[in-house]
Amino acid sequence: MRHAVDGRKFGRNTSHRNAMFRNMANCVIDKEQVTTTVEKAKEVRRVVDRLITLAKRGTPHAHRLAFDRTRDNEVVKKLFTTLSERYKGRPGGYTRVLKLADRRRGDGAELAILELVDHPVIDRMKKPKVAEADRVKAAEAKEAAGITPGAKDPFNRFRKVFGGRSKVAGGVAGGKGAPKSGAGRKTPAAGGGGSKAGGSS
Repeated sequence: MRHAVDGRKFGRNTSHRNAMFRNMANCVIDKEQVTTTVEKAKEVRRVVDRLITLAKRGTPHAHRLAFDRTRDNEVVKKLFTTLSERYKGRPGGYTRVLKLADRRRGDGAELAILELVDHPVIDRMKKPKVAEADRVKAAEAKEAAGITPGAKDPFNRFRKVFGGRSKVAGGVAGGKGAPKSGAGRKTPAAGGGGSKAGGSS
C-alpha cells in the first residue's frame, strides 16, 4: 500500500526526477507554455506555483531560494519582475492544464498544455521566409569567403587552387595521362607481391 507516498515517480531516481521538474518549470516560466503528458503537467504545476508564490515575497532570501531551485538567472529575473507583478492580486492557481485531443505518437500517452494564466498572446506562427535580397547578400558573402553555394564536395575549393591536378605524375584527373583503373598495378604473379616466391599468398 502506498499510504502517504506523495508524487509520481516516472520511473526515475530522485535526482533525475528533480532535474526534469526543474527544466520543465524553467521552460514554463520562460516560454509561458509547454506541451507534455498530463501526468507530468500535473506534477510540474506544483513546482511552478510554488516558485511564483516564493517570488511574490520579493526578499533577498526568496531570491536565493529561487535561484537554488531553478539555477537560471534569467528565470529568476522574470519571476521577481514580470510574474510577481502580474500575479500580485491572485492568491494562487497561477497555472492551468489543458488536455489535448491528440495522443503522443509511439506510446499513445495523453498530452496536455501546461500554461501560465493571464499570459500575453503567444505568437506560434512560422517565421516568414528570408527575403530575396537577404538571400542574395548571404550568397555573395559565402562566395567572398570562398564557399561555393550548393557545393556538395567539401574539397572543391582546394581543387580549384591546385588546378585539378592528379596525384599521378604528369597526369590530369580524367585526362589522357591518367592510367586506367588497375593498369599500373603490379599483380603478385608479376613479382610485385610481398611474398618471396612471387605467387599469391
